[in-house]
Amino acid sequence: MFTYQLATNQDIPGVLNLQEQNLASNLTEEERKRGFVTTPFTEAQLREIISLNGLYIAKNQQKIIAYLFAGSWDYFSQWEIFNLMVSRFRHLSFQDQSITTQNSFQYGPVCIDIQYRGLGHFNQLFEIMRLAYVRKYPISVTFINKVNQISTAAHTRKLGWQIIDEFQFNNQEYYGLALDMSQSVLTQK
Repeated sequence: MFTYQLATNQDIPGVLNLQEQNLASNLTEEERKRGFVTTPFTEAQLREIISLNGLYIAKNQQKIIAYLFAGSWDYFSQWEIFNLMVSRFRHLSFQDQSITTQNSFQYGPVCIDIQYRGLGHFNQLFEIMRLAYVRKYPISVTFINKVNQISTAAHTRKLGWQIIDEFQFNNQEYYGLALDMSQSVLTQK
């Protein structure tokens, strides 16, 4: 039986284990073609995001099969890539709205155990988070490494994200994406 819920501190070991299995720096080039995450979170950072109700998980029985982060730009400011993204907001808009730190939040990373990909867990987990965040934020923003074609396709095709920006960071190329939070992702493909 699959469940989708906010994470608790008891879920930290399972999240860290899934992170280690999918962290780009731990994968071969061939393995990265199936998708990866780039931001390694520490136990302390996980405890903080959990306290802010920003970590969502999917479980099969007691095994964590997916996680999804969401949070304010204040939380994510501890990583330079997010500060770069915020600095670019003054040049960006989405659906005729300026993007600000007040009307948007950072979504991601999301990670799904390779055995459970393509089975609808992504949309289910995202919808749980969307319902909580739409009350405060009309826009969600994220980034995807351009070489992570699996993630780009999943976000744009399955959830309807739109690419609104392209930028470089640490010699890597990224897409900046935005999503209208008022639209349910369960109606997407």
